[in-house]
Amino acid sequence: MHKSFLSIALCLLILLAGSVVVSARTWDGRQEQPPSGESKPFILPFAEPPGPSTWLLGQTYGNTVGAYFNRNTTYRFSQGIHFGIDLSAPCGTELVAIADGVVALVDAFAYGSLPHNLIIDHPQLGYASLYGHLLEKPNLTPGQEVKAGDVVALSGDPAETCYGRPHLHLEIRDYPGRAWKYNPIPLIDADWDNLALVGSFNRGFERDLDEPRKWQQLDDQPPAVSGGRIINDFANPWPRQR
Repeated sequence: MHKSFLSIALCLLILLAGSVVVSARTWDGRQEQPPSGESKPFILPFAEPPGPSTWLLGQTYGNTVGAYFNRNTTYRFSQGIHFGIDLSAPCGTELVAIADGVVALVDAFAYGSLPHNLIIDHPQLGYASLYGHLLEKPNLTPGQEVKAGDVVALSGDPAETCYGRPHLHLEIRDYPGRAWKYNPIPLIDADWDNLALVGSFNRGFERDLDEPRKWQQLDDQPPAVSGGRIINDFANPWPRQR
C-alpha cells in the first residue's frame, strides 16, 4: 500500500513538472517571452521622470480597447493587439537606450512606426528595442554600440504635426526576425501601476465576457506574432463595437 502511494505521488510530481515546463514555454499556443538574465533588464526610455511637462503613459501594450476596435485594420498584422507601449511626450524629447546594445537599423520602413524609427539589438538579453514615430532620423550608424542611458533619438508625432498625438511608440521584440513582439511591462523597471493612473489616452482593456478575467492586467498580456491570426476577435466583447 505504501509503495503504491509513493508510485502514484511520483507520477503526479512528474506530470506536474512537465506541465510547468510547458506553461513556461508557451502561451495560448504561441511562443513565450524568451529568457533574459534579469527579471526586468530594461530602463525607461527617458532621462527625465514622468510628469505633465515631460512624459506620461499613453497606451499600454496588449488587448487595449483601442486596439480591439481596430483589430481588422491598424493592428491586423499583430493579431489584433497593440504591440508596443505609447508614451506621450512633446516633440523633441530626448530618448535614451533602454539597455546596452548595438544599433541594428535606422529608418527601417518595413518595421513601420513612421516617420522615423530606430532598432537597437540587445543580443545579451535576447531582445531588440524599436523606437517609433521619431521626430527625425537618428544620428546613429548600424553596428554602433550604445550604452543604457545614452541619448539615441528624439520623440516625434506620427502625424508629423507635433500637436496631434506626439508620443514614442516603444516595442520589445525579436531581431533579426520581424515576427515576435513582447509585453514591455514585465521587462522595464518602472512603477507601472502608478504610471497607468494618469495620462492614458485609451480606455483600458477589451473584455471577453466569456472569459472576463483574461488579459485584463498590465503584466498578463499575450505576446504577438506578425501575420498570426487575430486573437481578440471575441464572440461576446465588452465594450461592444459600434
